[in-house]
Amino acid sequence: MTDPGELAEYFGFTESEVENLCEEYEMNFEEASAWYNGYHLISHEEGVRRVHSMYSPKSVVEAMQKRKFGTYWNQTETYEALKVYIQMNMDGLKDTIIEMLAGESARINTGTFSNDMTTFATKDDVLTLLVHLGYLTYDNEKETVEIPNREVSQEYVNAISTMDWTEVIQSINASRKLLEALWNMDSEKVANGIEQAHKEISILEYNDENSLSCAVNLAFYFAREYYTIIREMPGGRGFADICMIPRKIHLDKPAVMIELKWDKSAEGAIQQMKNKEYIDALKDYQGDLLLVGINYDKKTKKHSCIIEKWNL
Repeated sequence: MTDPGELAEYFGFTESEVENLCEEYEMNFEEASAWYNGYHLISHEEGVRRVHSMYSPKSVVEAMQKRKFGTYWNQTETYEALKVYIQMNMDGLKDTIIEMLAGESARINTGTFSNDMTTFATKDDVLTLLVHLGYLTYDNEKETVEIPNREVSQEYVNAISTMDWTEVIQSINASRKLLEALWNMDSEKVANGIEQAHKEISILEYNDENSLSCAVNLAFYFAREYYTIIREMPGGRGFADICMIPRKIHLDKPAVMIELKWDKSAEGAIQQMKNKEYIDALKDYQGDLLLVGINYDKKTKKHSCIIEKWNL
């Protein structure tokens, strides 16, 4: 799982295989990708670099046979196994797990791993084991790990829901109402919701826009049910911080573009999206678009939010 070599394409179902299965069973391939994609294994064949998108065979088979996308991971691996490892909290493992739940990746050193399930010297050893168990995907070029997909992410939520990480679960549960507030363009509720997430997740000490981005992504955790979320999406003359594009079966929802500011102004965030033509990144999208500017004031420790509606 960390260096598959020529075996990379045989670790699971390939993207083309899943696409063919979705056509045969009349299932939505985009949804299959959101649920079960995320393992990107790299091989080099005759000097050519190939990236293989791999899917969990067990989950794909269950989804096709039952004609329903869902979490089938726990039928082979229980979240209790995951719980044992993350409860160790070695070297701040809890902080790293929270950041990955928010969509971040983490750098690790896989070289110290002892190839067993009991000997752990560092946090990296635990994370490397989670890669081998399929709970994380590893990029062997960047040497980073992340949670691969929605199905596995749910297993982390299941695990921590039975632990003492109440602040994380509260933030995730509140994300449903926060998303509704966003759709209703209730900027005050959105600002308050992000502020509450910041208070509950004590590790998210703001130092810059990156830490603000982590808090916002965790606060909108539930948005992944409807959207493909892209960080640093290129558009016009810059990059939009967070872009949420509704998947095909959720086109009744508006697209969302979020620009973050740290100790500046929400108004400035909205203006930046307009001035730098970020909206051009969604020129092929037809539907409503919400422009969202969010700012954190380090003196007052308050968040402010402005939401504007565009029609593309």
